[in-house]
Amino acid sequence: MGSVLFRRIGELVTNDPAAGEGPLGVLHDAALFVETGRVAWTGPDDAAPQGAGDEVVDIAGAAIVPGFVDSHTHMVFAGDRATEFAARMAGRPYAAGGIETTVAATRVASDSELSGTLARLTAEALRAGTTTFECKSGYGLAVEHEARCLRLARAVTEETTFLGAHVVPGEFAGRADDYVALVAGAMLDACARFARWVDVFCDEGAFDADQAGVVLDAGRARGLGARVHANQLGHGPGVRVAVKARAASADHCTYLSDDDVELLAGSATVATLLPACDFSLRAPYPDARRLLDAGVTVALATDCNPGTSYTTSMPLCIALAVRELHMSPEEALAAATLGGAKALRRDDVGHLRHGARADLAVLDAPTYLHLPYRPGVPLVGATWKDGARTPPTGR
Repeated sequence: MGSVLFRRIGELVTNDPAAGEGPLGVLHDAALFVETGRVAWTGPDDAAPQGAGDEVVDIAGAAIVPGFVDSHTHMVFAGDRATEFAARMAGRPYAAGGIETTVAATRVASDSELSGTLARLTAEALRAGTTTFECKSGYGLAVEHEARCLRLARAVTEETTFLGAHVVPGEFAGRADDYVALVAGAMLDACARFARWVDVFCDEGAFDADQAGVVLDAGRARGLGARVHANQLGHGPGVRVAVKARAASADHCTYLSDDDVELLAGSATVATLLPACDFSLRAPYPDARRLLDAGVTVALATDCNPGTSYTTSMPLCIALAVRELHMSPEEALAAATLGGAKALRRDDVGHLRHGARADLAVLDAPTYLHLPYRPGVPLVGATWKDGARTPPTGR
């Protein structure tokens, strides 16, 4: 693996306050040296190491930000729910839609079909600057199908999450506790070797606090870290369950009590907000300002899935966070990079400090402020992962 010297960077966001201005550690007229896939040096362009770099890349005054860290996706699936989306936008009830539609399509799909969708979405995310992403199961809801979805996901990311406790499948209707026993037993036995995390949808119409606790305990007994879908559909026990389980993140966090906010603020559990999902559902947005002012660590993620948030765009999530969640551009970028890394308990991504993975996005813009300022515009000119350029090759 060769070395790369990036020169004439108009604005370099390091996420290292010791390296530059403000919480984002911003450097102007900067250079960045990458060696063996890691950040080896950052500083003023006129102080760049002389003769360094097997490749020298002239950024020509553009901005560089850390690669986005998308800590919540569901990208192993089959089928399409565009009709469901259109019906929802028209205000019509759609009784045939939902997760069960995707489960049915996923179960009959071939491995190559599922891998093809995952590869397409992964490439799409890379083009938009995402260099690390988490991927959940949850559309198999049977032992063999959950295991194969995780096996396929593990081929493209190390951040894989077992979500057998997504909803109760139709064949277990009225027997939720029996399904929880299957998830916590035979299903986890088959899936744990392909997963780093265990997740559960603890909310109205999914799993209650006791059922969620059984699944999380079983996952931790097999060496998996905990994550929780919490408080999306209404006030409930999800955040309390997440903090009690010492989960890395509680995701959605739309409906929070004062006690929920206090619990999150006093814990290491990250509140991962998913504004593209709320946008797609025309649902209320979470109150990010309340969380940030209380000292809660906040992450942004896409929740990419075929039903309620069919996007891989972290820039879209940043723009929504600024416009609808009342985050500052600085806070939103930090949440989409360093916040996502904290939600995955990673210290090697989400920043460009010395020793970090050389994962970065080169913007076709002079400043990161253009991410929320120009929503919907493909501002990522090039993505670099582990010090290597990935498509597109704009700069």
